[in-house]
Amino acid sequence: MPLNPRITDWRGRCVWLVGASSGIGAATATLLWRRGAQVVVSARPSDKLCAWARAHPGAWTLPLDSTDAAAVRAATGEVLAHHGRIDLAMYCAGHYRAMRAAQFDLADAVRHQQVNYVGALHLLDALLPTLQSQAEDGQPAHLSLVASVAGYRGLPNALAYGPTKAALINLAESLYLDLAPLGVGVSLVNPGFVETPLTAQNRFRMPALITPEAAAEAIVQGWSDGRFEIHFPKRFTRLMKTLRLCPDGPYFAAVRRATG
Repeated sequence: MPLNPRITDWRGRCVWLVGASSGIGAATATLLWRRGAQVVVSARPSDKLCAWARAHPGAWTLPLDSTDAAAVRAATGEVLAHHGRIDLAMYCAGHYRAMRAAQFDLADAVRHQQVNYVGALHLLDALLPTLQSQAEDGQPAHLSLVASVAGYRGLPNALAYGPTKAALINLAESLYLDLAPLGVGVSLVNPGFVETPLTAQNRFRMPALITPEAAAEAIVQGWSDGRFEIHFPKRFTRLMKTLRLCPDGPYFAAVRRATG
């Protein structure tokens, strides 16, 4: 049974992806653009953002630093003034640096919090009234947050990154409980390893690594199916879900054996 209204026809829908100049966000924006959506892509100004805009005529790029609350409010106003509504907003901004306790870096840990989690709160502050108003009028309204299976449980090298994704998972679940009865769709995207500039930093073999394009297909299919949690690739994420249910002792032992 779907937990959200199914989205199967993207023609004419206004979709705003925040933090989408590369990786999963850019691939999802491209796929939706090909399916006829009115796509708005926001990210910090960069050559990648400009290159994406040139390759996708008719789409709109809106430079934005999601850690700036006032800028997010202003950008929300611009999108609404330009398109009149926002049918789906996806927060996919991300920051990742491997970190362990012996090399704890406070400034970088806080940077993870600001980009990965606080930026999502800025988007909620700016956008929630609009989504609720659209739902009241019977119009489409959907919010999607990109977290990670790294938020399921603690992992090596994820001292800064993992907690931000765990926070997004909890946030999405809480939002769903509040917003679904009002007609606002809420979805949570939990990828495994995807070939992006962030994962390129890893110096270990990443199991079940997939392309951003494959990730985008999984996300759009999840919206079509009306899912709340969209996780992929299943051959990896199902294992992570099983480990999530393990008692602490066996879990810690299994992770140590697997990661050294």
